[in-house]
Formats: sequence, structure tokens, C-alpha cells
Amino acid sequence: MSRLPYNILVIPYRIINNDLVVAIFFNQNLSMCQFIAGGGENDETPFDAARRETYEESGIKTKIENWIELDSKASIPRTAFPKANWPNNIYVITEHSFAVLTDTFDIQLSHEHKLFEWVKYDDACKKLTWDSNRVALFELKQRLVQSAQQVDAPEPATMIVSAWQHHIGRPGDL
Repeated sequence: MSRLPYNILVIPYRIINNDLVVAIFFNQNLSMCQFIAGGGENDETPFDAARRETYEESGIKTKIENWIELDSKASIPRTAFPKANWPNNIYVITEHSFAVLTDTFDIQLSHEHKLFEWVKYDDACKKLTWDSNRVALFELKQRLVQSAQQVDAPEPATMIVSAWQHHIGRPGDL
């Protein structure tokens, strides 16, 4: 299989007691904390790669309706992928960001990660190693808040839950 010259980033998230909660992953030596990341293979689109990598790294498999393609993009130096067999005129690759709403706390870690945590937004921002992860998380939070405001939630405390319900349906629909 041939690795394509792009990367994906996936934020698994849940809404718990009106709080955005995300899964963060630590690599084997605990030196990096990030969301799910990986590259495309063969002729995969970034979305196809995001779904595959999410399943491989976490065991999360969910409906297409639970996915959000984020606008956040980052450039990653080619040197971060020393084994990639790409043309010499590729100097950076694009990281495409996604978020996936999941109904499970049960993560099945791949060999790439030593542990994971479900954390609130502020904790994730403090622990994440890469700025691109924090930017994508910021976008996700803003999308959920804006969506909640458009739903005309009666109280601010219900804004994120209302957005979630508006986005994918009622909790029982998962």
C-alpha cells in the first residue's frame, strides 16, 4: 500500500452534561498528546482515511451522519514522514481535520498509542502537543456553540446539547 501525500486528524467527541468532551491519545513513550492522526492509502479520500484511521486507532465505527469535516487545515513538513516515497517536489503535506460524535467511552487502542483520556475542552487545549490539534478543536467548539444558538435554545446551559440534537438527532437515535 502506498501512503498518499496528506494527513488526517480526527477528534472523537461527546457531549456530557452540556460539556464538550474529547478523546486525546498519548504515543508509546508518552512524549506526545494528539487526536487520531494518519495518512491516506492507495486511492482513499481524506474522509475515507479518517474513517479507517479512527477505526484502526480507537475501534470507533459510527454512522456517516456523526462526522463533521472541519475547515481547519495545517501544513506538515515532508521530513515528518521519512519513509514516504513521494516526488521530490513535495515539501509539505496538508492535514485535513474531522470530528466524529461517538456514543461510546470504550476505546480500543492500537499499538500506536499507550493510553487515552476523555477530557473537557480546556484540559485538551493544555495537553495537546500540536497547535493544529488545538485549532481544529477550537473550530469544533465554535461550530457546536453556533449551531446551538441557531436552534434557539431556551437557556445557555442547553446550547451544546441542543446543537448536538439538531446536528444528529436525539441521544436515543445513535
